[in-house]
Amino acid sequence: MYESEKFWDRTAKSFEKIPIKIVEKIKKHLNGGDIVLDFGCATGAIAIEIAGNIKEIHGIDISSKMIQMAKDKVSERKIENACFEQATIFDERYKKESFDVILAFNVLHLFKDSQKVIQRINELLKRGGLFISSTVCLAEKNTFLAFLFLILTKIKIVPYVKFFKISELEDSMTSSNFKIIETEKTFSDTYSYFIVVKKK
Repeated sequence: MYESEKFWDRTAKSFEKIPIKIVEKIKKHLNGGDIVLDFGCATGAIAIEIAGNIKEIHGIDISSKMIQMAKDKVSERKIENACFEQATIFDERYKKESFDVILAFNVLHLFKDSQKVIQRINELLKRGGLFISSTVCLAEKNTFLAFLFLILTKIKIVPYVKFFKISELEDSMTSSNFKIIETEKTFSDTYSYFIVVKKK
C-alpha cells in the first residue's frame, strides 16, 4: 500500500466537485490531439470534464478507492479515451516524452522532494509540452491555517505538507527547464496558485 493511501481513501468523496472556472482555464491550453497525464487525478473529475477536448487522458493516483470511483464514472458515461491506474509519477510504465500536457492539482505541496517530482514531470513531457498545476502556497502568509497544518502533520493526522512561497514554486519550475506562461491565484480568497509552464 502506498504511503498516505488510507488518508486519501477516506477523503475520496470530497474530490467529486471541481469549480467550472478551473476546468475552463485548463481547456484553453488544450488541443484535440493532446495526450494528457492527470497526476493526482483523485476521482477523475477533471479528467472526465476535459476528455472531450483531447485525444486521450491517463489519470494516476495513490488512492485505490479514488481510482475505482474514476473507473466507475467513465464506464457509466461510456468515455472511451480516459483510463485510470493506481500509480505514482515515478512508475516505470510511463516513458520519457510520452505526454503533451501533464496536470497536477493540489499535489506538489504533498511531497518533501517536490523538485524531484517537477523534474520527473519535465522528463515525461514532450518538448514544448505544458505542465498545468494548482498548488497551495501556505508560506505566502503566516495564517492560522498554516499553523494548524503544521501541527496536524506532526501528529500524523494529515500527510506531509510543504509550505511553499509562490516565488519558491516558480523557481522550482524554471530551474527544471520550464518557461512560465501564466501564474495567478486560483481564487482571490485562497493561497492556491494556478501555474502553466512550458518545457523548453
